[in-house]
Amino acid sequence: MRSWPALLLGLLLFSGSGPARGQSTVIGLDSAEARALRRHPRLRQAEQEIAEQRALKRGSFAPANPDFLFSAPTGERWAPGVVQTIDFPNVYRRQRQVAQAGIVLAERNREVSRASVLRDARLAYLNLQFAEAQVRQLTYQDSLFRALRVATERLFAAGEVTSLQRISTDAEARQVTVQLQQATEDRRASQRRLALLLGQPTAELTTSTDLRQTGPALAQAGTALLSSLPAADSSALVRSPTLAAATQSVALSQSGISLVRARRTPALTVGYQNQAFENSVIRYRFQFGVSVPVWFWTYRAQLQAATARSQAAGYQLQIQRLELSTQYQQALADTRKFSTSLAYYEQTGVPQSRAIINQSQRLFRAGEISYLVLIQSLNQAFAIQNTYLTTIRDYREALVELTYLRGE
Repeated sequence: MRSWPALLLGLLLFSGSGPARGQSTVIGLDSAEARALRRHPRLRQAEQEIAEQRALKRGSFAPANPDFLFSAPTGERWAPGVVQTIDFPNVYRRQRQVAQAGIVLAERNREVSRASVLRDARLAYLNLQFAEAQVRQLTYQDSLFRALRVATERLFAAGEVTSLQRISTDAEARQVTVQLQQATEDRRASQRRLALLLGQPTAELTTSTDLRQTGPALAQAGTALLSSLPAADSSALVRSPTLAAATQSVALSQSGISLVRARRTPALTVGYQNQAFENSVIRYRFQFGVSVPVWFWTYRAQLQAATARSQAAGYQLQIQRLELSTQYQQALADTRKFSTSLAYYEQTGVPQSRAIINQSQRLFRAGEISYLVLIQSLNQAFAIQNTYLTTIRDYREALVELTYLRGE
């Protein structure tokens, strides 16, 4: 009777070694972040938007096109002339201020894009780490339950186990096999997402660190971060690129109001035309005038539109503050929640799962527990370890979101 459990335990121990990993490109998180920042089209788009605003600033001194005229002041013949309208210097100064505000807004939007790309790269890398860890975990479980199924068939043939135990083992083994297949597909999808984000769509990428090994360091880093966070949301979000872009959008809209008001002032008109008879000593003379903004309703409508645009930008800033504060509080709550969970699994859950595996094998070898109790114990231990992996992933996701919201 004792020889079959010993044989079964030997198969379990032998199945602990998983298959070797195929050839792939190993990449670290820092390298993934650097490649994403270098190759992502979102940042290239942001650079071109800055270049556009800088070009517009160079053209901020933009007087109206000159009018080339033909006139007959004496009624004898047609003579050419030119008339130029020039705004007061205040108008061009305001246009330059608007252009400069546009450049700053484009730069703020570039920082938003940079933070978004970094967040996407970190989350994609984390998802690949999690998928790889799941494949490793399920590969071990699959090998173990395959060995259990083979041993159960032998025990059933020898009359050592019942038909119910045989069916239960087969069901468990097949379920783990399906889970392993799903995890393998998830890993391929995660590899694809990260490769696309890094501009290497055909690369087969592998992370440099096992997600399970990052648990202790993650717990320390999270605890240090939580202890250093300011109490007020306004202080925590002061470096948020999204908030900075919304603030600059308000400044740009206010510059637009100043520009509309400057354009309501009169403009100078300078001309050079033939204003004399053909036999006059000086036929071409300068003329000066003033362009008066008499169409007051046009300027009033433009001012109303600029004011409404500024108010809308102000409300958008308030919305951004509210949304960022809500997201920050949620990320902070998630970080604290998963910090507590991770501490439990580090100190209690994972050691208990290892103890369950070791003691269940020892008690089964000694004949003190049944075959079904062994399977139940192993499933309980694996469930704890899988939840531990999920907790690490969720904790790191919360930290990534917290870092993104704080502009780091």
